[in-house]
Amino acid sequence: MEAGLAQARQIADAVLFEGYVLYPYRASAAKNRLRWQFGVLVPPSYGADSGEHSHQRTECLIEPRHGSLLAVELRFLRARRRTVQRALDDGGYETVPELALADRVVLPWDEGVEERIALLVPVAGLTRDGGAVHRFRLPARREEEPLDEAGVRAGRLLCAREEVSGVIRLSARELPGPYGALRLTAVVENTGAWDPWDGASRESALPHSLVSAHLLLALDRGTFLSSADPPRWAAGAVAECRNEHTWPVLAGADGRGDVLLSSPIILEDHPRIAPESPGALYDATEIDEILALRTAALTDREKREARGTDARAGAVIDLADSLPPEVLERLHGAVRELRAAPASGAPEQPWWDPGADREVDPGRDRVLIDGHPVGAGSRVLLKPGRRRTDAQDLFLHGCTGLVEAVLHDVDGSVHLAVTVEGDPGADLWRLQGRFRYFQPDEVAPVEAS
Repeated sequence: MEAGLAQARQIADAVLFEGYVLYPYRASAAKNRLRWQFGVLVPPSYGADSGEHSHQRTECLIEPRHGSLLAVELRFLRARRRTVQRALDDGGYETVPELALADRVVLPWDEGVEERIALLVPVAGLTRDGGAVHRFRLPARREEEPLDEAGVRAGRLLCAREEVSGVIRLSARELPGPYGALRLTAVVENTGAWDPWDGASRESALPHSLVSAHLLLALDRGTFLSSADPPRWAAGAVAECRNEHTWPVLAGADGRGDVLLSSPIILEDHPRIAPESPGALYDATEIDEILALRTAALTDREKREARGTDARAGAVIDLADSLPPEVLERLHGAVRELRAAPASGAPEQPWWDPGADREVDPGRDRVLIDGHPVGAGSRVLLKPGRRRTDAQDLFLHGCTGLVEAVLHDVDGSVHLAVTVEGDPGADLWRLQGRFRYFQPDEVAPVEAS
């Protein structure tokens, strides 16, 4: 079980630090003014009026064996807020917006301290007496770090962590039928008693929050069922699972189902870190190659400020400055899969080109949906499915759209190119040939009135 968790932590670490510090890795950069966008569980008194959440709920199906144990890891970051002070000649200190040292420029910043709450519970006990409830409390801490230069005290950092408390609630119930499966529910709540004053900002709530919170779950004997691609017999039960502010994916080694990651970021089952990646760059919305080249091109002043922003930002600067050409070349691209070449003398089978196939006509082809032929010009009701859909498409659930084309890909799948009715930019997207794409089971025909 520990081996499976260890491998899953590589992906979980990427989730933990997603967007932690963005290029150009300086505290003064506009991109780093609004911190932490994923998995932030705020105190309930703040979340009630802010639109932020104070809890996560994970539901999934498991097939445990007799005597199975469930390992639970709640992982999150805790804000460590620092104040920069300069040393005075009289031995005192004054608070300053920055302190320039020879190798770095130190600025106020919220560092992220990794926290982990680990549990090991018998699965059988989760079906009785309301399951298991574990409360935790991390006390406030105050620390001081000296800043010396050439053996002389230049200043200090005053670092503060506020009290954080929460609860993990675990329960399970049997599913009807012969399969012996259970519906597992895991709820994480911030129970902090911090009382925000009038006009309290998100920045003031962050030190009392669980940041980038997510769960790792593992079974010593048994398996988790995929929420994205469950077996047919479990599809209905999976559809009834209620996940709030989190997304469960299988994360076991080599395609196994003994470890599950419940992530605030939508992932696919068995996500992996690209082997070409030279290290954590934290800005996963960019490409490693672009980030490495841009970071290496920062000015000396910018690099000094990044090193003074955060130790992790400083490590990115050092990494970009030290990458040899052969590593940069690997970042340019990778071939993941090759097809076998035809035998010598055998005629090569051409790869199917939909654009050259006269049997295919995106503007005239039709696909049968609920007994109705649907093609270009048809009106449809959008009902994106969780199994395939881009997260942004889920916001279009219940909207109507106009089918612009029926497209076939080389794998035999059918896709509908759609413009959303009521979108003021629809004519522009149509002119540019840019559409939203849905599979036939993600739409329903709208009959003409």
